[in-house]
Amino acid sequence: MAGEPQDDCLFCKIVAGHVPATIVRETETTVAFRDINPQAPTHVLVIPKAHYENAAALAAGAPELAADVLREAQSVADEDKLESYRIVFNTGAGAGQTVWHAHAHVLGGRGLQWPPG
Repeated sequence: MAGEPQDDCLFCKIVAGHVPATIVRETETTVAFRDINPQAPTHVLVIPKAHYENAAALAAGAPELAADVLREAQSVADEDKLESYRIVFNTGAGAGQTVWHAHAHVLGGRGLQWPPG
């Protein structure tokens, strides 16, 4: 069921404290932690504490929670003193999503090329 923790979800396990992560911010509704395979000097994942499979499901099922994720992405950028940064939501395997829990990548601290990938 959308919003409910999933036993087989890595990010749900991070939220529950069962899997360690380098947490940089936490609110009532979100957790932000450093990516274990950073692609930029700042590479932080911001996730909702509730489980939604991807960004589209999050936006449809809990738009206020999607807004919380975006607000926290801004807070991560502010804390890392980023003048410019990128927020990426990968949705689906073809786009590079490997963990089926909605999450935003906050990337910055170096020049980022366009188009990505």
